[in-house]
Amino acid sequence: MSKPMIGVTVSEIRAKEDAQRVRHGEPTQTEMTLGLAYMRAIERAGGLPVALPPLKNENVEPLLDQLSGLLLTGGPDLDPACYGAEPHPELGPIDHDVDVFEIALCRRAGRREIPILGICRGMQVLNVARQGSLIQHLPDTGGPIEHRQSEPGDRTTHEVRVAPDSGLAQTTGGGPVDVNSFHHQAIDRLGLGLRAVAWAQDGVIEAIEADEGQDGHFVLGVQWHAETLIEEAEQLALFERLVTAAELTAQRNFGAQDAELTAQSSSEQEEEDSGAHAI
Repeated sequence: MSKPMIGVTVSEIRAKEDAQRVRHGEPTQTEMTLGLAYMRAIERAGGLPVALPPLKNENVEPLLDQLSGLLLTGGPDLDPACYGAEPHPELGPIDHDVDVFEIALCRRAGRREIPILGICRGMQVLNVARQGSLIQHLPDTGGPIEHRQSEPGDRTTHEVRVAPDSGLAQTTGGGPVDVNSFHHQAIDRLGLGLRAVAWAQDGVIEAIEADEGQDGHFVLGVQWHAETLIEEAEQLALFERLVTAAELTAQRNFGAQDAELTAQSSSEQEEEDSGAHAI
C-alpha cells in the first residue's frame, strides 16, 4: 500500500488587496494561506498531505473519492449563521463560503467513515457540522486561563485534563497534557454523536471525539495547535493515529474496488461465454 492521502483544509483566504507584492513576482491575486506545520506533521506521521481549496458543492464528493483522511485546520472565526446565532460584537473576520465548504466536507467525510482530525477552528467546524454551537467571544466567560497566548506556538502555556476512558487518552498515554492556546471561540453546545474528552482548568472544552470506531473510523478534535508541538511524542501521536486510521480506510476502499473489478470481469467473461455458446 502507498502512503494514505490526507486532505488538509485551507481556511484563510487573503484578498488580493491584502496580498503582499513581491519584487519580480506575479501580480497580486486572492491567495490561500496555510501554515506548513500542518503539512510537515502529516508527512512526519507517514501520510501524504494535500491542500484543499474551498470548492463548489458539486465537487466535494469527487474530492473525497481521492482521500483517505481529513485534517481540518485552524483559521478565522466561523460565521454564527452556520449554527443559527446572531453575530457577537467581537466576532472576527469570517468567510461564509469557506465555512459552508468545510462543513459539507466534514459531514460527507463522516458519512463515508473517513478519519477526521480537527485542530482549533477545525474542532469547531467538526462540532458545528454535527449541529453544535460555539461561544463566539471566549473572554465573556471570565475564566482564569488566557486562551490567546502571546508566546510562540511551540510553547505550552496551560494544562488540559483528559478523560481516562477516551480514545484521546489512549493516544496521548493518559494523564494531563500540556498545550498551547490560540483560540478566540470555543464549543458551547456539543454536536450530535460527540462527547467532550478534555477540559482546561476553567472548564473550556479542549477536545472532543466521536465514539464510532469501527473499520478504522476515527473522529477527534483538539482545541490546541498540536502541529507546532510535534517534538512531543503525545502531540505527534495525534497525527500518527489519523494516518494509521487513514491507512485502514485506504485498504478498505482498495479491497472494495478490487472486488468490484473482479465482479465486473466475471460478468464480462460470462457474457463472452454465453455468446460463444450461442455461436
